[in-house]
Amino acid sequence: MSLAHTTPHTSTSLSSRFVPDRPLDIICIGRLAVDLYAQQVGAPLADVTSFAKYLGGSSANIAFGCARLGLKSAMLARVGDEQNGQFLKAALAAEGCDVSHVTVDPERLTALVMLGLKDKETFPLIFYRDNCADMALAPEDIDETFIASSKALLITGTHFSTPQVHRSSSLALAYARRHQVRTVLDIDYRPVLWGLTGKGDGETRFIANGDVSQHLQGILGHFDLVVGTEEEFMIAGGSEDIIAALRTVRGLTNATLVVKRGPLGCTVLHDVIPETLEQGFHYQGVQVEVLNVLGAGDAFISGFLKGWLNNEDDESCCRYANACGALVVSRHACAPAMPGPMELDYFLQHAASLQRPDRDAHLQRLHRVTVRRQQWDEVNVFAFDHRNQFFELALEAGVSQERLPQLKRLLVQAVAETEQAAGVQGKIGVLIDDRYGQDALNAATGRGWWVGRAVELPLSNPLEFDFGRSIGTHLQTWPQEQVVKCLVQFHPDDTVDKRLEQEAQIRALYDAVQRSGHDLLLEIIPPKSLPQEENTVLRALKRLYNLGIYPEWWKLESMSARQWDAIDRLIAERDPYCRGVVLLGLAAPVEELAAGFAASRHSKTCRGFMVGRTIFHEPSKRWLQGQIDDATLIREVRQTFEQLIGIWRQSRDGQVSQAKKKEAA
Repeated sequence: MSLAHTTPHTSTSLSSRFVPDRPLDIICIGRLAVDLYAQQVGAPLADVTSFAKYLGGSSANIAFGCARLGLKSAMLARVGDEQNGQFLKAALAAEGCDVSHVTVDPERLTALVMLGLKDKETFPLIFYRDNCADMALAPEDIDETFIASSKALLITGTHFSTPQVHRSSSLALAYARRHQVRTVLDIDYRPVLWGLTGKGDGETRFIANGDVSQHLQGILGHFDLVVGTEEEFMIAGGSEDIIAALRTVRGLTNATLVVKRGPLGCTVLHDVIPETLEQGFHYQGVQVEVLNVLGAGDAFISGFLKGWLNNEDDESCCRYANACGALVVSRHACAPAMPGPMELDYFLQHAASLQRPDRDAHLQRLHRVTVRRQQWDEVNVFAFDHRNQFFELALEAGVSQERLPQLKRLLVQAVAETEQAAGVQGKIGVLIDDRYGQDALNAATGRGWWVGRAVELPLSNPLEFDFGRSIGTHLQTWPQEQVVKCLVQFHPDDTVDKRLEQEAQIRALYDAVQRSGHDLLLEIIPPKSLPQEENTVLRALKRLYNLGIYPEWWKLESMSARQWDAIDRLIAERDPYCRGVVLLGLAAPVEELAAGFAASRHSKTCRGFMVGRTIFHEPSKRWLQGQIDDATLIREVRQTFEQLIGIWRQSRDGQVSQAKKKEAA
């Protein structure tokens, strides 16, 4: 469908003049909550059995969406002194949003919303907001210097709905006007939050009410930009006739008015209200298959602000806004569904043919890989995901395999001590199984480490998964930070039947992580029973790329410098978003591993190592046999692990030194 605007008028600049050199583009005041979205689409809320947790609240969604689109945004709100509040602050900060003025309220809980997706028109929704933290925003939370540091200030209508937040928001507005901060109102009308419906009816979007209209009309004159749906402008204007309502609003404010019209697009009104909306600057909407309209308005405003805050014209602002809204309605969540700049550009170029954005593989990949995510420029990983080897050690020692979980828990303790001693915070990790290592996984998760978790059935060829074929079901129980690690004995010249079976299993795993959101590490070891050529591993990776499989990580054996150069060129050409390659150990002695580290020192993609048996085998054997105690086990494991970290870093220091010499020459 064409994205061209349908209006008889010429596109008009929004004439937004911002004070230059402000550190922030926009500060958002309003709702900040946890959203629990039903995972069973089509079920009434009463029948839903599981939920996905997301950042929510209209202002928070906008702050998040603006940050994702490259604006410097900030959130001004309160959260509870509990883990939901911690989650919200972390989610905003991870996206690049300033949370320095998100206050922790020791007396109130973070707001919560539960919602279902019954069908395209029915979204049962319950707000848990009685005495919640964000509605306790107080005048003392409003810092004049902070408000003055931004180009613009956005406030939602909900944050004028009680005397407390009305005072706080009004103070923020006063500071904004004093310091030439442009002001934005998202009308954000939810009747339940004004006490006009039963507490369980969060779904109703419009109830006419004179008191609410009068209340909103008292603040309209303080804003430069007002955004709302037709129903929201009706409540603001006190009339169920949209043109009459808009004329009332215009009589109270000179603000630019932006009317959101869903699939019809939007209308921008700067001056006199015309006879029909189509006679204003009307920009046609993008037609997509709707999954969930909730949050589409927040995405719309985020897109609009991307243009507005960069002094772009109406057409550009509306183009971004409609596209952002269209993308979010096609996805399950709100904030996490927001697009980034590259994704938005791609969608705008192909919108006419993308009625199902959720089914476009390239668009979905851009959404996955171009958002902000933790960077791992160096990973020093202790791998003890081995199952058969630990079982054999226990068998050799004549002890029960029930001792293995305790052993792996001690290995996590060794990694924690190494992290402190070697100063490798943010550069250390573990690779663990969940057969003997579930306790170890639980202990390792949440520390900021790189945490990998094995899924392959040991020694299986063709590949099988440790818990059967339903790998996607298994991943539903995993923490999001854990990386799915899968070792595949893959050779491009294997028999056709075996290769196709391997590829089908890898594809199933890849599809599963696309749904679950976990990173994937593929460990490729060609079977030694087949001929090994210099380019065997390269061809294996190329084959998987040809199948549309793009793991975040590759785990490979040591190679020559020439082979590394070929791997680098392949990854640069086929997957520039790949997080990197790590070296595996295969029980090699330290001297042999050091040679492999050195051979990879000029690689642009090799990020580190994942070594196991070289580190754990002998100490674990002696511990299981009762020859050494816990402290000795930890000390010996640390000694080898820290030695490898030192060797790895020395190999890279040499590279830096050589680069400096070349630069000096």
